[in-house]
Amino acid sequence: MPFSLHQGDALAVLSGLPDGCVDSVITDPPYNSGGRTAKERTTRSAKQKYTSADAKNDLADFTGENMDQRSYGFWLTQIMTEAHRLTKTGGTALLFTDWRQLPITTDAIQAAGWLWRGVLVWHKPQARPQKGRFTQNCEFIVWASKGPIDGSRNPVYLPGMYSASQPSGAKRRHITQKPVEVMRELVKISPEGGTVLDFCAGSGSTGVAALLEGRDFIGVEKTEHYASIAADRLTETIRETLRQDDVVLAV
Repeated sequence: MPFSLHQGDALAVLSGLPDGCVDSVITDPPYNSGGRTAKERTTRSAKQKYTSADAKNDLADFTGENMDQRSYGFWLTQIMTEAHRLTKTGGTALLFTDWRQLPITTDAIQAAGWLWRGVLVWHKPQARPQKGRFTQNCEFIVWASKGPIDGSRNPVYLPGMYSASQPSGAKRRHITQKPVEVMRELVKISPEGGTVLDFCAGSGSTGVAALLEGRDFIGVEKTEHYASIAADRLTETIRETLRQDDVVLAV
């Protein structure tokens, strides 16, 4: 199978994987953002933070959203250090974040041993305007590499900004789900036939994109509900992309 999906704690799962087994780490960790006070940080769930009260789609909650900024930075440094071990020399890492957590994310990725390369922008066209303020219609992707990048190994020219709306209605399977069309562009930083790791796999969008673009995928998801959704989406993607040449008829 071109993918493996693990349900469990990311640090525990990653510690059991071999050195240099992935080409790119592309992940969307819990932002732990938006808590101006201790009460806001500890009493609001991810669902309360990221979905409106009148949302029609009842999405499952997930844990890991109640750390303060220092704790978040410590956790992210730990897990990105482990991810650094798993990544081949010259490989890359891409981490989603918002404007509040952008500074601590760039600190953590460097503390974990990566070379910070820059920041990409994900523009969300349907973000809600705010009277008397600038619209918060962008999230960010911090990207880095494990040592120098050999451009001849994967000679792609990728943009630095992506514009797409978050999935809605029945297509929205996770509270913080990212658009597959954006993820399909991002996974191209991994060479063709390479392996992409997402240790916060959620509903599996990174994995779906990787499979559609001819990459292998390793996913880790802590929440059992979302791990099940990811498994279904990944399996369905394999079925949809399976060609007749891929099938061997046994007599």
